[in-house]
Amino acid sequence: MSKHRLSKKGRYIAWSTAGAAVVAGGVVMAQSSMAATTWPAQKTFTGRAFDACTAPSSTAMKAWRADGYYGGAAVYVGGKNRGCAQKNLTASWVKTVNAQGWKLIPIYVGAQPPCQTGSSPEKFTAATATSLGATDGKDAVAKAAALGMKAGSPIYLDMESYSVTNTSCNNAVLAYVRSFTKTLRAKTYRAGYYGFAASSAKAIATAANKTDLPGNLWYSLLDGKASTTDWPWDPKLYTDHSRGHQYTVNSKESRKGYTITVDRDAWDGPVAIVG
Repeated sequence: MSKHRLSKKGRYIAWSTAGAAVVAGGVVMAQSSMAATTWPAQKTFTGRAFDACTAPSSTAMKAWRADGYYGGAAVYVGGKNRGCAQKNLTASWVKTVNAQGWKLIPIYVGAQPPCQTGSSPEKFTAATATSLGATDGKDAVAKAAALGMKAGSPIYLDMESYSVTNTSCNNAVLAYVRSFTKTLRAKTYRAGYYGFAASSAKAIATAANKTDLPGNLWYSLLDGKASTTDWPWDPKLYTDHSRGHQYTVNSKESRKGYTITVDRDAWDGPVAIVG
């Protein structure tokens, strides 16, 4: 993500570690637990996307779309740990940029791990992980729906870097994520997850028990490669249009007269259903 949640030093450490991670994992359960419900067809985008701390103006978005380099844009729909003001991010904005041709990727900055360094406004503990995961899941759906992102859309839970070797902390993370995921699926929203390849994403990709884990994984591995197939885990994981790869961060770019600092992403996964 952009630098709005971690200090420059903290993000440098997390990114440096992520760049060296190569880990094997087991076969992932994608969205199989959704079978009992009639689900809207997944809206898939494959191509280049960006995420920016603040949603740009619709005028800037129109200009950038005309440039043609990016087709997807991630937006921070909510969460107590969301770091930037979102004066542009309204239901009207979503409708407008969707009509411009943008494929939107909703991010929710939920509670963070108890062992994470930094002063996140909301953290969970082992005791509160499950209940807070459900509360945040409900809020994430409400926030996305209020913006016009319909049932069947994904919501990507943002989990920043933490020590996955801290067993009690890691177990609390998995409990929170499972609760968040179950809550989204109960409301017919697809569960996604953003994390670092060396820590928070690794915890999901390599978990021995895949039950109720998100079916879509967006990982930060800053290798400069705009690809979702340059994958640091078992190649059988998340293969059915279920991947996002953040490969460059804090890229200041000017397109058609508008300058925005973005993180670059390669995308092959679900995006919001709008309209």
